[in-house]
Amino acid sequence: MKISVIGCGYLGAVHAAAMATLGHEVVGVDVDADKVAALTSGRPPFFEPGLSELLVKGQDLGSLEFTTDVSRVADSQMHFVCVGTPQKPGEFAADVTYVDAAVNSLVPHLSSTSVVVGKSTVPVGTAERLAAILAPTGASLMWNPEFLREGHAVEDTLHPNRLVYGVAEGEAGERATENLDEVYATMLEEQTPRLVTDFATAELVKTAANSFLATKISFINAMAELCEASGADVTQLADAIGMDDRIGRKFLNAGLGFGGGCLPKDIRAFMARAGELGADQAVAFLREIDSINMRRRVRIVDIARDTLDGSFIGKKITVLGAAFKPNSDDVRDSPALAVARLIATQGGVVTVTDPQAIDNAAKTFPELNYVADASQALAGADAVLLLTEWQEYRDLDPVATASLVAGKVLIDGRNVLTPEVWRSAGWTYRALGRP
Repeated sequence: MKISVIGCGYLGAVHAAAMATLGHEVVGVDVDADKVAALTSGRPPFFEPGLSELLVKGQDLGSLEFTTDVSRVADSQMHFVCVGTPQKPGEFAADVTYVDAAVNSLVPHLSSTSVVVGKSTVPVGTAERLAAILAPTGASLMWNPEFLREGHAVEDTLHPNRLVYGVAEGEAGERATENLDEVYATMLEEQTPRLVTDFATAELVKTAANSFLATKISFINAMAELCEASGADVTQLADAIGMDDRIGRKFLNAGLGFGGGCLPKDIRAFMARAGELGADQAVAFLREIDSINMRRRVRIVDIARDTLDGSFIGKKITVLGAAFKPNSDDVRDSPALAVARLIATQGGVVTVTDPQAIDNAAKTFPELNYVADASQALAGADAVLLLTEWQEYRDLDPVATASLVAGKVLIDGRNVLTPEVWRSAGWTYRALGRP
């Protein structure tokens, strides 16, 4: 099919490249000329494993192009809206300005056979409002939420674990469903589960899922606080309760908590929209989820300071990790950078290293020191904080690392190292929720 993708950021670029490799003719549209140029050359302006290869493949096949000219979408049958919905400044609510602008830009180029597919994460009720804007064109609207994990977005797009379609009742909804089934034929042939529902349910799926995951993460981090008070081990506690198949072990990893551009802003937008609908009490617990998550950052700083005899002043601190998670260069609401900045404000001389996120981190917090090479960053450190669990940091050898530092103090902010191994090499090892 002929497809357009409006918005070529993280979601849109991956979606466009993936659809092109599946055999569709895809045009990606973005207002940022530099981004379009980078994508056209096969160099995405962000790090995502496998995406560059996918971009090159799509363009080699002649099935993928990027442009700033929205009129190029005129002969496309399906139009995917993939723009961002950031948190409004000073508010919890999501900003849907870009979604509205994307849909309005499409209107002059739509016909009664066109289908507009929303993939952006929006407040419930947005689709119903946008459908009214599209009504004069005769085009159909549907909502198809994305469930991408940064670092695994290519795999998640080509081989999703479910497909959700939010459609209008009647013939228009049936036609839109048939068209999207054709786009996703390869996934459906792989027996990917598909759920067809109404607009509102489809809009709620992503934010509800993220709120549940955030709740699970913050629950085990709350247990970590109790473990610290009682002398228990939160990793063993998580193993034990995770054996219950009603609970499961995934996302029961105590540590520095979540960050990034989705989970924090999505649960806050969820609360804001619930309040607008008069259902704020139903999600009031999410405020405590958010609070628990933010407390983890302060707690790891407290542990590090206490381990250094109560002061960071004049101490050289090496922070391993700047991205909010491994296999990404995304530093939005990064717990690692938040901790690094807190330590710097308390007198520590902080050096941050990361395999991919140094440039983005330096733009966000230019007052910190950044070194790309981990060995160079570790040289002379009085304490080391592992705050983003890149595999290369998990694989560090405690004996070899000890030869680089001035003080053998390790704060494992992600609970991914084996305490006995590091302690036997002479390190003082501390972690959240562990004796």
